[in-house]
This record gives sequence, structure tokens and C-alpha cells, in this order.
Amino acid sequence: MDDQLDILIVGSGVAGLTAAVKLATESYNGKLKVGVLTKGALDESTTRWAQGGVAAVLASEEDSVDLHLADTLKAGDGLCDVQAVSVLVKEGPKRVQELISLGAVFDKGPEGQFSLAKEGGHSKARVLHANGLATGAEIERALVAAVKDTVAGVYENWTAIAINVENNKVIGVEAIDEFGNRAEFKAKIVVLATGGAGQIFSVTTNPYEATGDGIAMALRAGAFVADIEFIQFHPTALFHPKMPKPLLSEALRGHGAKIRDKNGDRFVDELLPRDKVSYAMAAKMAEQDCDHLYLDATELPDFAVRFPTIYESLKSVGLDPSVDWIPIAPAAHYMCGGIVTDLNGATSIDGLFAAGEIACTGIHGANRLASNSLLEGMVFGARLVDAILSGTTASDSSGVLGAVLQNKFVKEINTPKNQFVFNTDSSTSKSEQIAFLRNELQLTMSKYMAVRRDPIGMNKAYEKIMEIHSLLDNLSIAIKDSVDYISLCNLVTLSESVIQSAMAREESRGCHFRSDLPYNDNVNFLGRIVHK
Repeated sequence: MDDQLDILIVGSGVAGLTAAVKLATESYNGKLKVGVLTKGALDESTTRWAQGGVAAVLASEEDSVDLHLADTLKAGDGLCDVQAVSVLVKEGPKRVQELISLGAVFDKGPEGQFSLAKEGGHSKARVLHANGLATGAEIERALVAAVKDTVAGVYENWTAIAINVENNKVIGVEAIDEFGNRAEFKAKIVVLATGGAGQIFSVTTNPYEATGDGIAMALRAGAFVADIEFIQFHPTALFHPKMPKPLLSEALRGHGAKIRDKNGDRFVDELLPRDKVSYAMAAKMAEQDCDHLYLDATELPDFAVRFPTIYESLKSVGLDPSVDWIPIAPAAHYMCGGIVTDLNGATSIDGLFAAGEIACTGIHGANRLASNSLLEGMVFGARLVDAILSGTTASDSSGVLGAVLQNKFVKEINTPKNQFVFNTDSSTSKSEQIAFLRNELQLTMSKYMAVRRDPIGMNKAYEKIMEIHSLLDNLSIAIKDSVDYISLCNLVTLSESVIQSAMAREESRGCHFRSDLPYNDNVNFLGRIVHK
């Protein structure tokens, strides 16, 4: 693009759209030129799939921000940044109220009070939902409407290829559209909010577009990345060929649904944090040599009324939760780490900010507390705007980034830049090879790098991913296939880094479980694995 943007936001999930709305409405009456670039349509982000809701302490005599803080720290298994979590729980209620003022509608009880749910890892009922369990879709709807009314430009169906940097200062983003046209989007400030990377696995709740593009670009640009060995698997995803895997929300278990093994027996406390439930399920499936278990919701009254989104999803595959046990298995759901930021969302590259699932703020530590992710996007999407409007472009010494810059981490991995070639003049379509290699990568990661890991499996995974890397280096592709090729390159880059991190963390903690080292090592690994 020839026009210079003041700020370019890459991604259209809750974090990116929160930032876009706030920037466009508060930037000195629109004096800043703000653009939003997104890989698909504006309303097709991972946010729309979020069912769990938003965890925030509103008016309640039984709850408090201190309890929310304590629950988050407990779930994070020793690796949360306390300062970041404190920001989240204190500023969260205000951001929820701002969202409501934009038109978001959350479920209420008969007397007009918010209907608050209790989910795994929470000590109190503090989770808001919208339209049963369509919370992400409702949040996205409200934000998309506001963005269309306020920002200078919306660039849909553009895939970012690279962050352009000069002298450690961002100058823009290079991108390609669905037809293979390339352009440089020049911007003084770039905000990365591209979401997660669930597509590195064959079984995931994430949409097809969730290929870790932002983190891969940040690695190539030289930004710090951390905690990416911690990938949360949602324990109760519907076991069905349908992809992405439909979620059976934590709210079901909060209302009394039970997890049963293939013999019909209960074996785990359903309201433990997600990592604990997923471990227990993986162990039980290995013990019973089966590929799925069951969620028994037959005793939940008025299922179709209370959980209409899930009811329709189950109905579409021929299941009636009032009589059928629902087949379930863990599925890759959320990346707890990402691009290292300070408490304002600034990264180690001047002018580059990150927020949402793509960022390592320290909120989640080794395991995300249910329903904290939408809140994180809202809180830190807003905080980075406040920093930008105050004239800040560089990071400070706060949060995780401050600790990393002071060398407070347990291990650093020097990651090769992996600069794949993103265009050729070949006229031969290679889409089938790309699809085959993507499937091979996903199957490999699901087999060896899912809930349970061990050294033999991690080495096999790394060898296979490096083999795919070599094949990609030699693959000549047609322009019309370039977006799929770029996505696969990013999946390879991220998979390599995830495996390296998992190998380096010689313990089990949070979402990272090694069967050869099934314990926390607080002496050597109470800190972060950092990539640069």
C-alpha cells in the first residue's frame, strides 16, 4: 500500500478489534490513521469460536479480584507473572462494561442480574456468557460493528508474510492477498493480534486459519518468544470427524455433567483445571486402549434452553444429550505462550506490539485458567492503545519482557530465522503436495507432542518436522497456492520451536507433561524457555 498508516493491526480477534475500536475512537478525534489487516473476513477469527465466556469479578459479595488472582496463579502452576495477572483481574470488569456499552449482550437471570457460571479452576461463579455459549461470537459481533464504523481501512483476505524492520524499529508489514498479489503495508506502529496455532495438530478446536503466523513472523524478525511448550488441550471436545472440533464447554461440567470412562465409571474431578483433566483423560484412554471417553449430561435439566449452541451442534451429528453420553477427547485449544511483551503489550522490537493469544504477557503461565483469554484480549488490547496514545513505542522494564531483558529466564534457544522463499515464477500448482505435508505435520505433532510427551517421541517429531522443512525449501509452488504455502511454512517454524522448548523443559508443569519426568522441578525450571 502506498499510503502510510499510523497504526496497522494484524488480526481481527478480540484483542485486535478492541485495540482498533479504542484507537479509532480515542486517537485525538480520529487524527491517527488506523488500519486492520486480516487473513480472512473481519468476523472469522478464533474469537467467534470461544464458548467459555469472560471471567470477571463484577458486583458480588462472595467474589473478589483477590480470589480471581489466586485462582489464576494456581492454574498457572508457578509461571504466571503476578503483576500481569493483577492488571488483568483489576482492569477486567471495566473492559467488560465498555464492551456492554458497545452493544454486547450477556445472559441475565429473571431479576436482571448477570447469569454467572463456575468453570474449572474457578473458586467462584464469575464467568459471563452470551446466548447460552456463543460468547465469542457475541463479543466479535459487537466489536466488528464498531470497527466498521471507525477505522480508516479494513483489509480482508490478506495474509501477512513478514514484519519489516529497520534498526530494530518496525516500518510495516509485507502481505499477500488471496490472488497472490503482494504489497507492503507501511506503518509507524504494528500491532500483532493474529491468535493461536492450533492447526499444528490434527485434532484441534481452532479454525483452519490458526497457523501461528504472527509468532512465526516475530521469530523471523528477531523478537523474543517464550512459553510455547505450554499448549492447552481442551479436555471435552466432541469426538467426531467434524473440524474444528466442537467444544463442550466447561460450563456443562460446572452445572453437573460427568466425565466417564468406557465402562461408565467416573475417574476425575471434572472441575479441576484443564491440564489436570486432560492428563487424567489421556492416561485413562491409554489404560483402556481407546480413543475417546464420554461426557454424561443426561441429568442436566433444560439442556436445549440453557445450552442452545451446544445442543444444535450435537443435534447436527445425531446426538441427544438428554439420553446419549457424548463422546469426547482432548483437542488442542490454546497456546499459553507467544511473543514476549511488557505490561503495555510492547515487544523487544520498537513499534511492534502484541496482544491476545499471540502474546506472552505472563497471564497464563504454564496453564490458562478457563475464560481468562477473552478478558486478556480486552484488557491488553486496551492497554497497548493507552501506551501508544501516550507516545510510547518502545518497551519498558515491566512484566515478562522486563524479566527477559534482565536475563531472568532458565534457558534461551537461538532459533534460526527459517526464511522460506514466499514466491516463485513456477506455473505448476503444488496444492496437493502442500496439503499432504500439512497433514503429515499435524499427524506427527498429534502423535508425539500432544498431552503426553517423552524424549523418544519428541525426537521423532523433530526429525519429521525438519524433513518437512527441507521438502518445503525445495518445493516450487504456483502463486495461487502461496497463502497455503506460507501457512505451512509458519506451521513448520512454530512446530520446530515448540518441540525445542518441550525438549529443553526437563520437567512436567501445567500443560507440558513428560512421562519420563512427571514432576515439577522448581530448582531448575521455575522460569521461562525463551527463543530469540
